[in-house]
This record gives sequence, C-alpha cells and structure tokens, in this order.
Amino acid sequence: MNRNLAIALVLAAAASTSFADDITIDKTPFTSTATRAGVQAELSAFRQSGVNPWSNQYNPLAQFSSQRTRAAVVAEYIAAREQVAALNGEDSGSAYLARHEDVAAVATTIAGQPRTAQ
Repeated sequence: MNRNLAIALVLAAAASTSFADDITIDKTPFTSTATRAGVQAELSAFRQSGVNPWSNQYNPLAQFSSQRTRAAVVAEYIAAREQVAALNGEDSGSAYLARHEDVAAVATTIAGQPRTAQ
C-alpha cells in the first residue's frame, strides 16, 4: 500500500502546474530627453550611412585592413608554437613555466595597480 501511495504522490506532484510570477508594471511615466526632430535626424543619419548591423548582409570586416603581412603572422605563429603546445598540455604548462623563468616573471596587475612577480 505504501508503494501505491508513493506513486500517487509522485504523479500528483508531476501533474500539478507551476505559475510564473506576475508581471511588474512600472507606473512611472516615461519622459523623453530627446526631441522629435533630434530622433528623426539620428534616424536619417543611420539610413544614409548604409550600414545596418541587423541586416543579413552586414559585413563588419568590409572596411578592415590589416597592418601586418601574412608572412609576419605565420612567422609569429611558428615562433609561438612550442609555448602554445606546452601551455595546452596535460600539466597546463607547469613544466614549461618552471623551465622558463622569464615567462614566470611577467608583471601582473592586481586591483588596477601594476605589481611585478617576486
């Protein structure tokens, strides 16, 4: 009988509905700080710019121009390969950092104030 009672309680709890809290209505009246003409001027400037970040055709990199060459980026990647592999290894780079004291002595910033490792 206890088993049937337990099953009945579980089914009753599962069948009950839960309700979200009521919405909160803000009774403070809205007072705009912008004039209608100012808002229309902003809208006109936005339309004339020709850039719509909500568009499917929006390309944020259309005006991007890199300052470095491909060869420079590849050389930087090859130079940092050993360090990246070591820091992403099983020991999270502990052995690599122990071997390279210059990496461990990097200055850190704590609470907005620079502090060098000791």
